[in-house]
Amino acid sequence: MSELRKDLVSGRWVIIATERSKRPDDFRPAGGAAPPPEAPGFCPFCEGNEAKTPPEVFALRKAGTGPDTPGWTVRVVPNKFPALTPGPPPPRATEGAFQSMEGRGVHEVVIENPDHALELGDLAVAHIRDVFRVFQLRIRAIERDLHYQYVQIFKNKGREAGASLSHPHSQLVATPIVPKRIKEEIYGADRMFRTFKECVFCRVLREEEAAGKRLVARNAHFTAIAPYASRSPFEMAVFPRRHSAFFTDAGEDELLALAGILKAVLTRLKETVGDPPFNMVLHQAPNPALSLKSWPDIHLKSHWHVEIIPVLTKMAGFEWGTGFYINPVPPETAAQFLKQP
Repeated sequence: MSELRKDLVSGRWVIIATERSKRPDDFRPAGGAAPPPEAPGFCPFCEGNEAKTPPEVFALRKAGTGPDTPGWTVRVVPNKFPALTPGPPPPRATEGAFQSMEGRGVHEVVIENPDHALELGDLAVAHIRDVFRVFQLRIRAIERDLHYQYVQIFKNKGREAGASLSHPHSQLVATPIVPKRIKEEIYGADRMFRTFKECVFCRVLREEEAAGKRLVARNAHFTAIAPYASRSPFEMAVFPRRHSAFFTDAGEDELLALAGILKAVLTRLKETVGDPPFNMVLHQAPNPALSLKSWPDIHLKSHWHVEIIPVLTKMAGFEWGTGFYINPVPPETAAQFLKQP
């Protein structure tokens, strides 16, 4: 029988449709083959084509190499077609009942490595750590402009997940307001803090580690789980075991451990489901200068984490109309497949 499950923090409900239950092979391309390689063509993100992107704003480089030349390992450039553009704090305008503001913000692309064929999970652990170190450095630099209230790091892998270029990359968008989804998480965590008298994410981690049935991977600093109310087949969430509201507070040992567990779970996802498209998002508390004024105890209630959402099903009329997700793979089943050696 299908089951309705509620996410503790967001209040979102999902339907675990056990009658439609599927195994990993059901999501693989026909014949079990990997997705066909794309036709060869020009890629502006490949090493040697630096002049074809906007000038870089940051890069990790080999000694003796200059900006916008070969020799980089991780490179950050402004998005050529940005959703938002930098500028001063935008005033709000009203037109009757409607509100608007100029599209001010930051939109950058983090090119994860020079090799077109190497995805994030294929990289060495130390290189993945460097990618996340660059995320930290860019977030800190952007948050110095206090009108950028939230910085969202995300990765779209595959055309079905929204990627327009296949060269492995992530993106960063800073907004002049705190997004609704993040506010919902903050208010949900606050509500659960009053219920449990502790961080809800810490409570969930403790229970998931004790039960083990949705546990995917764990190391000294991080735990990966298939969330109880998973929206998508094989969805995963990776949490620091040390309570912290801000990803930017993670130290070197934690970044290395994060890289290690991400490599492990992304490799298992690729092996289990056949290299599916996915979205990866990093959630943390908003700009600390704002957070600690608007939510003085947010450091006690918020808990940063990484969500990995494979694109294996599609939203249709029921989902759009109700806000429910229908997931044909119970997270307990997904976790068993994902943690198999």
